[in-house]
Amino acid sequence: MAREIQRGANSVEGVEATLWQVAETLPSVVLQKMKAPPKPDDVPVIRPEQLVEADGFLFGFPSRFGVMAAQCKAFFDATNSLWETQALAGKPAGIFWSTGFHGGGQELTALTAITQLAHHGMLFVPLGYTFGSGMFEIDEVKGGSSYGAGTYAGDGTRKPTELELQQAFYQGKYVSEITKKLSKN
Repeated sequence: MAREIQRGANSVEGVEATLWQVAETLPSVVLQKMKAPPKPDDVPVIRPEQLVEADGFLFGFPSRFGVMAAQCKAFFDATNSLWETQALAGKPAGIFWSTGFHGGGQELTALTAITQLAHHGMLFVPLGYTFGSGMFEIDEVKGGSSYGAGTYAGDGTRKPTELELQQAFYQGKYVSEITKKLSKN
């Protein structure tokens, strides 16, 4: 999903989207018991202070017990100095996510993630129903909602469907177009 979001963002002329990941906070023994997939080696770990360099954001969250995973929350908790100075205020931000199954917290993850954006004064850019007929698809299992793109990961073996990837690409492009309009650069 994240790579497709990035591809969509980079399809906008003049936009250079960078893919980052947050630091792992769980011990390897816990990750093994959870059967967590390995982190990609080609995606650097972001530090909170690097956020100020961006004109806009698309934050992706895995869901754990109906809310963003602890690693993502720990990252946002470490942005206190940015919050104190409101360094991210006015910057557009969208969200996307993956959950394990239907009822695993797709929209709850989105709604609880929005609080992180609000406290920083970021401008939440929802997908709304701008994706068109794909938003109303009921003939296949599809994650996502008007809050953003999403997927159901199952036990980690389910890959995003073509429709979910199309929605992710669209969201990357959509948020980047808005970010470009609002950017001072």
